[in-house]
Amino acid sequence: MALRVKVADAIHHAAEYLLAIQRPEQFWCAELEANSTLTSEYVMMCHILGIDHAETRRDKILRYFTERQNPEDGSWSIAYGVPGDISTTTEAYMALVILGVESYATVLRAAKSFILSKGGLAKVRIFTRINLALFGLLSWDSVPVLPAEIILLPTQLPVSLYSFASWTRSTLVPLFVISHHRPVYQLPSEHCYTLIDDLWLSHHGKVPYLPPLRQMLKKHGASWKTFFGLMEPMLRVYERFRPVTLRKHALTKCMDWMLDHQEEQGDTAGIIPPMLYGAIAMRLHGFSVDSKEVRGCIEAIERFGWETHGQYRLQSCVSPVWDTSLAATALLDCDWNPRDPRVEGAVRWMLDRQVLLDHGDWKMFRPHLAPGGWAFEYFNTWYPDVDDSAAVLLSLFKQDPAVVQSLNVQRALKWILGMQNRDGGWAAFDVDNDKVFLNDIPFSDMDALCDPSSPDLAGHVLEVLGHYLQLSEPYKYAKTHLPLRLEARTAIRLGIQYLRNSQEPQGSWYGRWGVNYLYGTSSSLCGLAAVAFPVSDAMVTRAVDWMKACQNADGGWGEGVESYADKSKMGTGIESTASQTAWALMGLLSYLPATDASIKRGVEWLAESLVRAADEPAASVEAFEGALEVRASSTSGGTWHERHFTGTGFPNHFYIKYHLYRHYFPMMALGRYMKALSPSPEPHDFKKFRHLSLQACSKPSS
Repeated sequence: MALRVKVADAIHHAAEYLLAIQRPEQFWCAELEANSTLTSEYVMMCHILGIDHAETRRDKILRYFTERQNPEDGSWSIAYGVPGDISTTTEAYMALVILGVESYATVLRAAKSFILSKGGLAKVRIFTRINLALFGLLSWDSVPVLPAEIILLPTQLPVSLYSFASWTRSTLVPLFVISHHRPVYQLPSEHCYTLIDDLWLSHHGKVPYLPPLRQMLKKHGASWKTFFGLMEPMLRVYERFRPVTLRKHALTKCMDWMLDHQEEQGDTAGIIPPMLYGAIAMRLHGFSVDSKEVRGCIEAIERFGWETHGQYRLQSCVSPVWDTSLAATALLDCDWNPRDPRVEGAVRWMLDRQVLLDHGDWKMFRPHLAPGGWAFEYFNTWYPDVDDSAAVLLSLFKQDPAVVQSLNVQRALKWILGMQNRDGGWAAFDVDNDKVFLNDIPFSDMDALCDPSSPDLAGHVLEVLGHYLQLSEPYKYAKTHLPLRLEARTAIRLGIQYLRNSQEPQGSWYGRWGVNYLYGTSSSLCGLAAVAFPVSDAMVTRAVDWMKACQNADGGWGEGVESYADKSKMGTGIESTASQTAWALMGLLSYLPATDASIKRGVEWLAESLVRAADEPAASVEAFEGALEVRASSTSGGTWHERHFTGTGFPNHFYIKYHLYRHYFPMMALGRYMKALSPSPEPHDFKKFRHLSLQACSKPSS
């Protein structure tokens, strides 16, 4: 069978599958799978608050933990195919103990052996220490000081609450309250304490979380890490003699901040930690479990639950806007009818969720910028993000070019342009949130306290701006478009320069929100091509050559999460995956003809690896997101399998498996391949962007 016929057949089956799993409300949202830590902390929270949600799901939660445990050493990992993690394993062990699993159970014995082999409880990360301290299993003195007065620091100072990333900020505020109260909750029985105490290798009174000062000086010299190490004892002294009135004022501000940022539906920041620790902080501050505020946290967390195959687990987040925009783009890239009611319904669903409320933490540094972005989740008006906003705009442009005239699009473009950082790039949620020295404070053991620019985001925004300039060309002298087009051109020039400055010596770009250099490089190439940046520039040729060199022998591409820690594994390291092969192909198709040998091999791999109904019989599997039943395809065919986690939360520490990445990205790649075989008129007039490219070329590529 000719490759073109194979691809057309794959697209047909994949589109049928995607449309079959569209929700009745005409959006898409698949599971956003993370590691077991979230489910562990859910069990702990239920016990602390005295609610029976975890207990009523006990068997399903136990089945989840048992099936995710690594059989070779008894550990739990932060992603598929990577070694076990002591902190993740410790929290799973604690959850199992709270659920009443006995010491003789194989699941506990194996986990205990692993934890002890890694040094015992003294080696766990800060968040796990906090969870141990909540049950009196570790002294609160073994946790970094988190003074509530941080919330009072003005933004004009070098460091304030708003110097931290949105996810850090929204988690820190409830932790300020918890750190002040230093609560100790009781485990279900004394036997539970015995089981967890067995995880210590030595005496567990106060366990230092910082090495001795002399050792820090020898290892780090005059550095921020050493400076913050020196500050820690001073903070402890302050904590002992803190002014009572000032602390009371700070705690009041913390509670006001939490209540202000809680959505009407109960969510905060669209992620689990602020809601989980928020519920505990509210209880410590006198709110009852049945109060609207605490109940809102609990109900929001419940909506993050995912139940299938007799297992129950918690997602780290939910992705309806992201999934819907990318699913719609996939269909449209495959030349699906843009007037199909299901596509039009998805567009309406997205437009209805544009965040137009004039509040949000982003306004702290952009007070005069009007709202207009989209958030990732169902309920998150405080934290719209640039990436989702760009993804929605791209799908809108592809569905109906006339939408460029709409107020929705113009608001969104102005918001995205207003969120550009001083280095020319874009971050996810904030502006110029780049004080990365904060990652050296003792509380930060995930190196993710800030939200700086990233190449993948810059590429996505450039792609959208390129489409906008093309589609708005007929209206270029209109008063609504003339200033916006000028601003877009300036942003493109700065964005190109940012990509030039951030390119790796090997030719790739870092991927902050997807694994890793394959994602960053694909996003950057797609963005550069959309603004007609020339293929002759060394920045492009080096990236294309690098991408081709990473191709696996079977024709696909696969990059492991290990590349975040070890650049020698950049772009390679694992079996070919559908999502990463698609990213590589989209990047290459931006600059190479469809007849290129690497592209043909990659397309062949995608077409051949599609699972068809005949290959795997249909199975009716119930799935629930919160209490809502999730529509399943009538057949298991028409999609791709993918075991690895290719989404990124915090590099080196937290990874995500988006269950639709394996589907809509391959559809995009195959659709773009078919269009490249039968090219329509050039989507972008190169001459219109020539001046931008020449300006960006003024600095030689390093």
